[in-house]
Amino acid sequence: MAAVPGAGPAAADPRVLALAAQVTEGREQDTPLLLLKLKGILNSASLGGEESKKIKQDIYNYDLAQYCMLVLRQDHSQLRGGWATAAQLAEILSHCCVGLEVKEDPEEFYKKFLPSAIDNMLFLGRRLQARFIRAIKDEEKQDFLHWFQTVTDAICWLFGGHIQLAACVLQNDHFLQLLITDDVETASIMMSVLHNILRVNSSVLLHVDDKTLHSVLDELVYKLSSTTNPVIGNAATKLLLLVAKFCRQLVKILTARYKGLKGLLSKQWTGKGFDRDLSQLLDLLYLEQSNGKGEIERQHQAACTIQAMWRGFQTRKRLKKLPQAVTTLQRSFRAKREQELQHLKKQKEDEALQLQMQLQRQRAMRLFHERQLALLEIIHASQVNKYLEEMEGKSALTIQRFWRGYRARRYFHQQRQSLKEYKAAVVIQRAACKFLEKRRRRRLLSPWKDPKGLTDEQRLALQQKVDDYIRLHPAPQMSEEMSKELHLQAQEKLAQFLLRSRLDQRAAQRRETLLAQVNTDVELLMNAPGLAETTEKDLDVFMSRSIPIATKARQSHNTMLKHARWPWWKKLGDEFGEDYVIPDDALNAELGTLFIGGRKSF
Repeated sequence: MAAVPGAGPAAADPRVLALAAQVTEGREQDTPLLLLKLKGILNSASLGGEESKKIKQDIYNYDLAQYCMLVLRQDHSQLRGGWATAAQLAEILSHCCVGLEVKEDPEEFYKKFLPSAIDNMLFLGRRLQARFIRAIKDEEKQDFLHWFQTVTDAICWLFGGHIQLAACVLQNDHFLQLLITDDVETASIMMSVLHNILRVNSSVLLHVDDKTLHSVLDELVYKLSSTTNPVIGNAATKLLLLVAKFCRQLVKILTARYKGLKGLLSKQWTGKGFDRDLSQLLDLLYLEQSNGKGEIERQHQAACTIQAMWRGFQTRKRLKKLPQAVTTLQRSFRAKREQELQHLKKQKEDEALQLQMQLQRQRAMRLFHERQLALLEIIHASQVNKYLEEMEGKSALTIQRFWRGYRARRYFHQQRQSLKEYKAAVVIQRAACKFLEKRRRRRLLSPWKDPKGLTDEQRLALQQKVDDYIRLHPAPQMSEEMSKELHLQAQEKLAQFLLRSRLDQRAAQRRETLLAQVNTDVELLMNAPGLAETTEKDLDVFMSRSIPIATKARQSHNTMLKHARWPWWKKLGDEFGEDYVIPDDALNAELGTLFIGGRKSF
């Protein structure tokens, strides 16, 4: 990459040649530390002398300055030397560029290289500012602040040697983002950089675009209105005074764009230690206000001030968003900690419950043994064996009864789940059948096509076939007696059919009654409490015939109300119906059991 335009290798400084060879042949991660040797090479020559200019020319010709500029863009947190090396390289780059006279292709140096160097330095300053704000330890914050100061000094030194770079610094996006900060230390340093820009090139504000000018002025006014720190207030006041002294046009912009600036300065910053500069600024503003425009323009400017404040607030809000990774980490940590606390709490509750159940079992066993001992004392000695045999029999029956009850309940719960799945399948199938039937009804019939016309020959042949068929199959003729006999036979068969249908109807009613009775008993058993919780009131439900009927009527009414409040996916079977009605099967399943309640015989 190194090149020596217009000079032989012997004319160049040997130290620069050796360093260029090391940078070219060495590893990329060692490049920042190798470039630090440029500081000793530059300090070896007197500042402003011919030797210093020759060394800077050799550094530029052998692309070492370009290496320094490109290294500033890297993330130095993972490189050797860290951010201190980056700050020193920025200082070396600025010293190399100041006093350098490029004779061959100067346009590339002044219009491409120098603006790129300014942009990379400002980008490095943004990284150092962000890490300074996020730093927690005081020692670490002091290091980042020192490196940030070194980079800003390098920037000031660079545009001090090349005045045309002042406008480039102001129009750079990184400079405005560095200026928009609520941190006192870095904000004061950036305002000192702005002060040096105005001191070096006082006419720079007139050569930048309106957007950049308004952004800088908006931020200065915002700092005066949003903070009470005297350091920030003093720096912002001095900058506004310097702007107002330079050009009257800028004073007009201040008075027209920021209507409440004079009241803010006089009320909030009087007596803060910089009253002299504050008084001069207020005098300039009041003098311009006396030559101001009418009330309409002042209202317009007030609206512009509000809009500027709002835009500044929105811009700072966007730039100050916290990293989403920190928020996600905190949320996951709190969720995990809450889950662990819930697990520990549940574990303690389970242990307490087990301990309580164990104590209850021990207490029950103790009471049982005490009761047995008391009974043994009362019973005669000859009846003890008989009593023990009876107790063993009762205990065995009790154990068997509980086991059969548990097994029956488990089987019943399994069947209930199967019944629910069956009903769900029936609902889905019914909805699908209704949908398919409705689609078949809506299917359009194929358009009617008129038959082709018959010729005379075809018509005669067809008529001949009809006559032949009638002649071969004559219509039967029936006498009046045969008609009456056939009528009597039809009457007898109709009477037999009606009698048989009446018997079938009674049998169907009988089956529906028995089915309703079975459904009632099943639902009473499903809703019945456990044996340990049974009361006399629950027994009346199975003993009385009126109570099951009333209970079933109440359940049917609740079912109809529940069906009216069902969501759409439970009414899937009625989606393709013409009107909104309760399904007949569900209504019959609920209301059909109202014909009889309880058992028919006990």
